[in-house]
Amino acid sequence: MSSADFRHIAVKGKLHRSERLFRAAVSAFCALTRPSRSEIAQLEDLTLPLFDAQPKESKRFAAAALSDAAEAPNALIRRLCDETVDIAAPLLIRSKTLSDMDLIGLICRHGLPHARAVARRSRLHPSIEALVRALEAKELRGQNEPEELPMPHDALASRPALELVSPQPLPSPTSAPSGEAAERMRHRLRGVMASAAQVEPAALTATPIETRLARLKVTALSGNPAFFQTALADAVEVDLAVAREIATAEDYTSLIAALKSLEMNEEQAFLLTATVFPASFSNAAAIRLFIESFRLMRREAAKETLRGWRAASAARSPLRTQSSTAGNSDAHQGSSDRLRAS
Repeated sequence: MSSADFRHIAVKGKLHRSERLFRAAVSAFCALTRPSRSEIAQLEDLTLPLFDAQPKESKRFAAAALSDAAEAPNALIRRLCDETVDIAAPLLIRSKTLSDMDLIGLICRHGLPHARAVARRSRLHPSIEALVRALEAKELRGQNEPEELPMPHDALASRPALELVSPQPLPSPTSAPSGEAAERMRHRLRGVMASAAQVEPAALTATPIETRLARLKVTALSGNPAFFQTALADAVEVDLAVAREIATAEDYTSLIAALKSLEMNEEQAFLLTATVFPASFSNAAAIRLFIESFRLMRREAAKETLRGWRAASAARSPLRTQSSTAGNSDAHQGSSDRLRAS
């Protein structure tokens, strides 16, 4: 550090202490060859409380510094990516910590500016490329409603007919305003779910999976978030805190993973997601974006995410840990007794 830097610090004084600490923490982390989990957690603990007070220059510095890191704090990366594109661009273009689902969620929340930055990534998924092209086409047309998004060829081959939402066609953009069309769509969804909820005798012969799905529909339709969160916790076998995080997240990415792990199809998953996140489906393009997101989520990846949720639930449950320890102890004691008897 030069003498000019020291004079700059002396003049600024305490006003820029948080900025210096923020930059120093990021710089020290980037100097690590292979950061451990504890070091990643330490960076989050240092930077997240200071994040809101940082000027654009510091956030831009952090995004550029962390864009090439193979291991980086997910929470800090998400906060930086949710900033304007002039800050988030290095991460959107290069960061290896962002999955395809993360990128789709960012495009869904921030629109074309983030989409153009994501399009500069190498080895971009074809569905994301198609989504970016559709958004750019909409921008060029200058219309309120985009044309139908192009689907990847492999998705079209696997689905001979695109029955995305219901047997009835979606309202056309020219027949009604987007808000009215969305309200009609939600009304139709409520009718479908209400009729499904009334078929109680079928539950006598339903499989356990079908029973859980029926309960999810009934509780989602009830309008009480706590009912649905409880049903979701029972269905995926996690605690209520995890289910609440899934159902109240900023977007429906986590809910897609949960529903995919329950082996739902696109229509079933959309019914529930549109009821829990109604504001995310204001037009037909948003529905097509959901279908693309659901198809991108692999069942193996969803089950891996589910295992992580269950592990977090088990870690928060001392009773479960104690019972597991007691069970192992009893099994060990039984083995010892059998050996002595032999």
